[in-house]
Amino acid sequence: MNRVLIVEDEEATAQRTARLIQEIEPSVQIAGMTDSIESSVIWLNSNPHPDLILMDIQLADGSSFEIFKQVLVSCPVIFTTAYDTFALQAFKVNSIDYLLKPLRKNELEAAWQKFSRLNKPAAAIDYLQLAHLLQSKQVKYLHRIMVKVGQQIKVFLTKEVAYFYIFEKIVFAKLNSGERYPIDQSLDQLELELNPEEFFRINRGFIISFNSIDKLHTYSKSRIKVILKPACEEEAISSTERSPLFRAWLSGKEA
Repeated sequence: MNRVLIVEDEEATAQRTARLIQEIEPSVQIAGMTDSIESSVIWLNSNPHPDLILMDIQLADGSSFEIFKQVLVSCPVIFTTAYDTFALQAFKVNSIDYLLKPLRKNELEAAWQKFSRLNKPAAAIDYLQLAHLLQSKQVKYLHRIMVKVGQQIKVFLTKEVAYFYIFEKIVFAKLNSGERYPIDQSLDQLELELNPEEFFRINRGFIISFNSIDKLHTYSKSRIKVILKPACEEEAISSTERSPLFRAWLSGKEA
């Protein structure tokens, strides 16, 4: 029986990951779930190491690679990440699997099969070197957006965008000037391509820039209502899942 530790700061994602891995391999035992660098270090120092760790790269309190500076991890790790812009080459160099979020069952199953096939000790894997490779890569985020307006084409910089949102099933970019343009990209695509220091996805329907925040109000279930500038016809309220990460992002704890 293989024991798996899940390191993920979004509870719903952690539960879904556990459910998927147990559907793929019913004999798997979920040895534990941690949601931060601190809790992961405590868990790994207090328990026998599992056979495999499924670990999100970006936790609310920083990069999960900080864990490897504090604990000698003695098992293989499959990383998950929302941003594959610069991770792919580093992971391939180090022969470590990674999965792009949101997780897909077929991709998780392929990663599990690779783990089962190899199932070798992780001592040969230099996680700190991997962290160095990741951090040394220059990430190229989306810089400009092109839209078609009638027979004309308009190009604007992402720094001109106050927020992206869905209205009547169409994705719009609202500029700081108040102009609004429909765009071809989905919010899922934009979330991967925008600089996470400047933009944050607060729910399924909104990605906002820090500069677009006019006021913040507490809302039910620890959610946050955002008053945007320019004003929007849709309410911008952080989802229950995203609210803890949103608070961390607002305080500058999450890049």
